[in-house]
Amino acid sequence: MRAGLQHEEEPGASRDAAPVRQSPRTVAVLGGAGGIGRAVVARLLAKGDQVVVLDTAAALERYPAPVPSVLIDIESENGVRSALGQVGERFDSLDGMVCISGILGKKQRVEAIELDEFDRIIRVNLRGLLLVSKIFMPLLERGGASSLVLMSSAIVGRVLPTYGAYTISKAGLIALTKQLALEHAPRVRVNAVAPGAVDTAFSRGGTGSDEANPQTDYDSLLHLIPMRRVATPDDIAGPIGFLLGDESRYMTGQVLWITGGMYMP
Repeated sequence: MRAGLQHEEEPGASRDAAPVRQSPRTVAVLGGAGGIGRAVVARLLAKGDQVVVLDTAAALERYPAPVPSVLIDIESENGVRSALGQVGERFDSLDGMVCISGILGKKQRVEAIELDEFDRIIRVNLRGLLLVSKIFMPLLERGGASSLVLMSSAIVGRVLPTYGAYTISKAGLIALTKQLALEHAPRVRVNAVAPGAVDTAFSRGGTGSDEANPQTDYDSLLHLIPMRRVATPDDIAGPIGFLLGDESRYMTGQVLWITGGMYMP
């Protein structure tokens, strides 16, 4: 009897499975002109996907995108809505969106944090991605089985001194990820990646509005990383590609910690 039962379909085994997305998918990459963003765009293009990059004028001037690009000001609701309109003229819906943009800001101990600086970091890193997620959600919902990936940071789990404002903003993104995942399932999956140290222009002194920041001292971090190296942009683009794809179609509200073992939750 048990041998015969093995051939019976398990209840709900495929009845409610999400549809499989075939390329070319339509994907928007916020911060696509940055180091990790460029690696994400390259992977998507290699899969035959249609991609649009959203970034600042300064970033796009320094690293022109190999795909259509749209200027965006994530500190302005009107600026984000303007970008949505331009993306909507190109795509009726989005199958995926990756939100990478952010700033590091000044490195200050909590008691020394300047409130104007704190407000700027929260405005860009947290409020900005809230605005983008909120305003672009209708395009994602039209996709029917879409994926939104937000960029948090491993510093939320492995706290370091003087990064307080940045850490708080990235912790907020994990809460935002879970809230969006709950409220927009099953049409849109929402997950986050939380990288550790990544060798990019951002961490080597910053780009755009963060250019004045001192570069990250990688040598001082290596003893914290069991893999004994910092990540490359492609190390982060791979997990992002996984979260955008059908291999992760039953994942939502999750955080992928990409740290080389520096943080093990």
